[in-house]
Amino acid sequence: MGFREITLELSTDYTDEAARDAIAKQLGILQFTWQIQGKSLDARKKSNIHWLIRAGVLSDELIGGEPFVYPCLEIPWKKRITKALVVGSGPAGFFAALVLQKAGFQTLLIERGSKVGRRSDSIQTFESTGTFDPINNYAFGEGGAGTFSDGKLTSRTKRVAAEKQFILSSYIRAGAPREIQYLAHPHLGTDYLRRIVKGLRKEFEALGGQMQFETLLTDLTIKNGKVVAAVTSKGEIPVDEVVIAPGHSAHETYRMLIGNQVQFQTKNFAIGCRVEHPQEFINKAQWGRDCLPGVKAAEYRLTAKGDGYLPVYTFCMCPGGMVVPAAAYATANIVNGMSRYKRSGNFANAACVAGINLETLLKKPVEPLEALDWLGDLEHRFYEYAKGYRAPFATIDGFIQQQAPSRTVDTSYPLGLTPAPLWDLLPQAVSRSIAQGLTVFNRKLKGFDSGIILGLESKTSSPIQAVRDKDRCCQGFSNLYLAGEGSGWAGGIISSGVDGIRSAMAIVQKTS
Repeated sequence: MGFREITLELSTDYTDEAARDAIAKQLGILQFTWQIQGKSLDARKKSNIHWLIRAGVLSDELIGGEPFVYPCLEIPWKKRITKALVVGSGPAGFFAALVLQKAGFQTLLIERGSKVGRRSDSIQTFESTGTFDPINNYAFGEGGAGTFSDGKLTSRTKRVAAEKQFILSSYIRAGAPREIQYLAHPHLGTDYLRRIVKGLRKEFEALGGQMQFETLLTDLTIKNGKVVAAVTSKGEIPVDEVVIAPGHSAHETYRMLIGNQVQFQTKNFAIGCRVEHPQEFINKAQWGRDCLPGVKAAEYRLTAKGDGYLPVYTFCMCPGGMVVPAAAYATANIVNGMSRYKRSGNFANAACVAGINLETLLKKPVEPLEALDWLGDLEHRFYEYAKGYRAPFATIDGFIQQQAPSRTVDTSYPLGLTPAPLWDLLPQAVSRSIAQGLTVFNRKLKGFDSGIILGLESKTSSPIQAVRDKDRCCQGFSNLYLAGEGSGWAGGIISSGVDGIRSAMAIVQKTS
């Protein structure tokens, strides 16, 4: 049995029969088995948009070659009495807990919010009535913020192959489509994610792990640089090892950790707004047509950097999605984006943000607590302007010209819009740079300025970062680990999951 890896160029609506015919013709063989190992859309020429497919082919008619084998994460198991506590059920927390349980630890995962079903009900109530639930919202609850997102599974680093495969395989076992293993830009959609997190929970519990919901971490009991107990809203939990993966929105958890001498430092992050267009416009701009058979919806990624301006870029683009009210606290007004698996909604949205260094922006040294205060004040400013959760908005052209909108517009945002001088609500350097960036984007995608810009996008990443030792422990501690977006060392589902896995593996190696 021989093996070959080949690249196919196929139409966007190709069939399996067409793919087999292309393989047979390229290799000159008749009997074979094959699988997709990579798939990306080549849209460089609008007149010839097609799939580039990397296919692995096995056949007795071929000689030599070795089939591709997915890298495997080796988790050594042994019976342990060590009690491991994981805080937070987002990707970092969940995959840390799963690895620890597979390694033989007695693992308890606690989550401040509820199970995904109750969380979904609370979010639906919020979007229909404006009644905010501090326990269950777009930031808190089973699966973390990622459960109610587009579910993008991309990662910029190439050194996470085994961990990434562990995450993807876990998602597939929990109900994700197998295409996430080979698509260049895989995503799950919030409808799939709601089912997947239930499947992940069942796997973890079948292994003997425990999950406890509606349990907020409020304090730590520390002796000689070691956490001996976690204080929660449901009582004290004795611990041997602790992984905290709170997400970037849990500011009171940050404050508690800082109060317990956990070291943080400020870091660069980004703030801005969301931009929204009819999906049909984006399709035409990218493809030259309203739709493309075999492809869900067109995407874009835009960047701009001019002399004297902050770098501006689009982030977390949600084709066929909706803009959602993502406040983690009752007196904050922020937005995020999400989409379902089919990406079949009428609108496309993306964050449009400027990268900032807070010390440079404020022209003074900034301590971690000051960074949290500054960001919280900005989120509250938008809440005060809107007098609630309506999203302040302007047209993109109006933002560039600093002209308030004079007309109503259609939007996917469920709680309504309120006209606003967004350029005044944002820091001057940020709004000035975004205006310049939007001008550049309009040159790259003609008509981009016909869309709208709305809300505050403040959760691209954490403004602060935990100081960790080489063994991934928090500096000055022997058994406390911070992981995921809340640690400031990761961003997105895959990188957060990888960070959680590596923190767990550090514990496994230490105790082996």
